[in-house]
Amino acid sequence: MQLAMEFMRPHLIFSLLPFMSSTTAMALDLSALWDFGNPALSEQRFRQALAQTQGDEALILHTQIARTHSLRKDFDAARSVLRQIERAIGTAGSEARVRYHLELGRTFASAAHDPKSLTPEAKVEGRRHFEAALGIARGARLDALAIDAIHMFAFIDTAPADQLKWGQAALEVVLSSTQESARRWEASVRNNIGVALGQLERHEEALGQFQQALAIRERGTNAQATRVAHWMVARTLHSLQRHDEALAIQLRLEREFDAAGQTDPYVFEELEALYRARGETDKAEHYKARRAASSKP
Repeated sequence: MQLAMEFMRPHLIFSLLPFMSSTTAMALDLSALWDFGNPALSEQRFRQALAQTQGDEALILHTQIARTHSLRKDFDAARSVLRQIERAIGTAGSEARVRYHLELGRTFASAAHDPKSLTPEAKVEGRRHFEAALGIARGARLDALAIDAIHMFAFIDTAPADQLKWGQAALEVVLSSTQESARRWEASVRNNIGVALGQLERHEEALGQFQQALAIRERGTNAQATRVAHWMVARTLHSLQRHDEALAIQLRLEREFDAAGQTDPYVFEELEALYRARGETDKAEHYKARRAASSKP
């Protein structure tokens, strides 16, 4: 995903958000069918589930099949799937209609799009469908889907001030909702607010948002998301010239990744930069080499 703030992990902003509203209010459990790292496998699961569903559940499955195509950047195929249910959507329930507009909007503007494809015409179409999704979701009190729609506007309005506005709008829904599916968005929304604040060079405020996001992640079970949250805190400390604190966090992350048999080039990049700032050239070169090795296919 594209970020204007040069120090942010380019895959991070909104990387978790679209996945947080996966469970419908009906018997259909989308979260059990989704593997966002493998959209093709997810499509197979959704198509298998179609044989056992009807009505709104079948319509919702079609929207998710469309989404698997969007994640694979095949937006024409996604629109083709959505055209198959276009007539039925008019008389469908609120959730099916929200998801239809969300996925149609995502065929015009999303994290999967190359920036060059986000033409003024595409943005107009994307905005039209996200506004429709948001209006239906608000009216039906589908808070998690409303947040999903709100956060999509940041792929259209990419100026930092606009991204901050949309992040704050999403957070307002999160904090006012009693629905667990909506509350689960808080860490991701706070991350996005922190990114926007950092882009505006409001680093102290950004740090506060990242620290709150980290506290939420630490109460969960997703180790990778928690490590990324620590990284965001450390990188903001770097921006605040609090190099010793930032270095301690990045070194701990290096040890954790090493212990897990994994590597993270973003950690090495930060370690290189921090050691250069301290004038420790040999250590900086060491992490430059580690970063280059970890980035190789």
